[in-house]
Amino acid sequence: MKDIGELMKQAGAMQARLKEAQDKIAAIEVEGQSGGGMVKIVLNGKGYCSAVAIERSLMNPDEGEVLEDLIAAALNDAKSKLEAQAAEQMKSVTAGLPLPPSMKMPF
Repeated sequence: MKDIGELMKQAGAMQARLKEAQDKIAAIEVEGQSGGGMVKIVLNGKGYCSAVAIERSLMNPDEGEVLEDLIAAALNDAKSKLEAQAAEQMKSVTAGLPLPPSMKMPF
């Protein structure tokens, strides 16, 4: 068994790497699109929407359902991209750890 001091040192290093990865994820901005770019949504690394752009031709009262669907699709696209980038950042932290595949980090 390893010495407790060495284990504490490794835990501290792991915590520092985790904090660094979380900071990088927080700084990410991703853009989701739908309708061939007619609707664009920007999410930050914490999942909050920071911008929405809608093609003016979609703002027709008769096209309400289409616009709603396009907004949902753009949001889902952005969320998917954000999750992929966050997972990539976390790979460096979790490399070599025996974590189950269903366990998501950060917790």
